[in-house]
Amino acid sequence: MKLKPLKIGDLIAKVPIIQGGMGVGVSLSNLASAVASCGGIGIISAAQIGFKEPDFEKSPLEANLRALKNHIMTALSKAKDGIIGVNIMCAANNYDELVKTSIEAGAQIIISGAGLPTHLPELCKGSDVKMAPIISSDKAANVIMKVWDRNYKVAPDALVYEGPQAGGHLGFKLAELTNEAYSVEDELTKILKTIKIYEEKYNKSIPLIAAGGIFTGTDIAKMLELGVSGVQMATRFVATEECDAHINFKMAYVNSTIEDISIVKSPVGMPGRAILNPFVERTKEGNIKVTKCYKCITKCNPATTPYCITKALINAVEGDLDNALIFCGSNAHRVDKIVTVRELMDELISEAENYA
Repeated sequence: MKLKPLKIGDLIAKVPIIQGGMGVGVSLSNLASAVASCGGIGIISAAQIGFKEPDFEKSPLEANLRALKNHIMTALSKAKDGIIGVNIMCAANNYDELVKTSIEAGAQIIISGAGLPTHLPELCKGSDVKMAPIISSDKAANVIMKVWDRNYKVAPDALVYEGPQAGGHLGFKLAELTNEAYSVEDELTKILKTIKIYEEKYNKSIPLIAAGGIFTGTDIAKMLELGVSGVQMATRFVATEECDAHINFKMAYVNSTIEDISIVKSPVGMPGRAILNPFVERTKEGNIKVTKCYKCITKCNPATTPYCITKALINAVEGDLDNALIFCGSNAHRVDKIVTVRELMDELISEAENYA
């Protein structure tokens, strides 16, 4: 299968692969620029991106906005003609400021999930930035496109469908994650039909990007056969030399087994997929005391939250794995070595194009 470029409006990625946004600090300018330089689309995660700034503990918002701007500008300069985007969670506090700062810094696409970005068009009005909501169902696709159509007379520039095998926060109920009758193929078919209605209405192409459990080039080819325009992958990019996370975080993937991959409860209010470790076991016991609130998400009460997700994710990216939440996709246990982004991209492209 000859891979076709991924076109999102006037953005053209030579390789139809988007590197998924991973926070806190796992996908920053180094990883995103490496992927973009190889022809894919590199994504920076805006989640608590300022955690390394000296004033983060005292002024997290200011630190986050400053770091976000710096990472976007750095990635754009390193990637030259590559495409750089930002993943911003709808559940994040100061969502509006994160979006506006991303646009000001030159981000070319905003991918937004952990809720539906119902007012994203208002924030992006007057800019060239592309808007790509993350959805987990045809129902969600219908809702977001109807809202944008009714309120703003626009349609998304792309949609990212994250299936139940994805890593990090999942847009599914716990029972849905264990439903063996669920079919990704059927859901993608429904979403493509819904997209067609708005493509015709707005006379524009709205590419569908598939994500969740995509591990090999063969997986990519099979997804493209279903009619999607590209894929989003995150897990594979963790085990790369350019990934911004600590080597301990990367080796947790390399050393994991299938038994280590589990569904965890997140303070964000969604189930999440992570690697089992002492921290996850302690969250089940409910004896983790929250001593500081970073005001990272809108629906979090420090008095009742089971643990501070910001602190747990910062510990992960900094390599303190015994006190960390190590988000991962369902196939993390299949990662067996650390490679360069170029080696990974070449492997994925070769496998996809050799698929018959």
